[in-house]
Amino acid sequence: MERKISFSEGEYYHIYNRGVNKDIIFENDHDRKHFIRLLFVSNSDKAVRFSEIKFKPFPFIDRGKSLVSIGSYCLMPNHFHLLVKEIKDGGISSFMTKLTTGYSMYFNKIHGRVGPLFQSRFKASHADSDNYLKYLFAYIHLNPVKLIEPEWKEKGISNKIAAENYLKNYHYSSYEDYMGSEREENLILSKKDFPEYFDSAHDFKDFITDWLTYSDDDSLQG
Repeated sequence: MERKISFSEGEYYHIYNRGVNKDIIFENDHDRKHFIRLLFVSNSDKAVRFSEIKFKPFPFIDRGKSLVSIGSYCLMPNHFHLLVKEIKDGGISSFMTKLTTGYSMYFNKIHGRVGPLFQSRFKASHADSDNYLKYLFAYIHLNPVKLIEPEWKEKGISNKIAAENYLKNYHYSSYEDYMGSEREENLILSKKDFPEYFDSAHDFKDFITDWLTYSDDDSLQG
């Protein structure tokens, strides 16, 4: 199926994909950690050796030059979201091929399955305005709230403090990295290649809290 979007150097894109038939693609923490390490390994102009993806401290390999800049990410049980910038011609396509192929091979082997893992080719939307680009930082990082309050976007958040605490302790997104946590996953991100929307962790927290407060805004639906 041909994708109805082309990628251009210097432009920002929301990348996402889900499991075939909306099946689970992350069964446990080991799966999630493996995918996150693949985010680091696959972003390289060198050939990927998946045997090198071992649980050693980052950076555990010399990646060479990056294919894309990653601004944020989030893993959900049956899908994932990425915010990336194309920094090399063909970089997004090459990066996503390495990422999804590598993870599919791993997942099928570990879980004894065969066939495609993902629903189709990855989807993409062009962040072609400053407002939309900034909004994506909220949309991507707020995804885990659906795990504790599935209808919060439609009905509003019932417990803002609980939601904020859940996000704070959800280790499978880049939320912690914007909150100032010192962790090795920081190396996945290239914040300098994105606009400086948040001067501090406090600014980022206020930004996320605002979106929780105004959860009835139509732009957060979907």
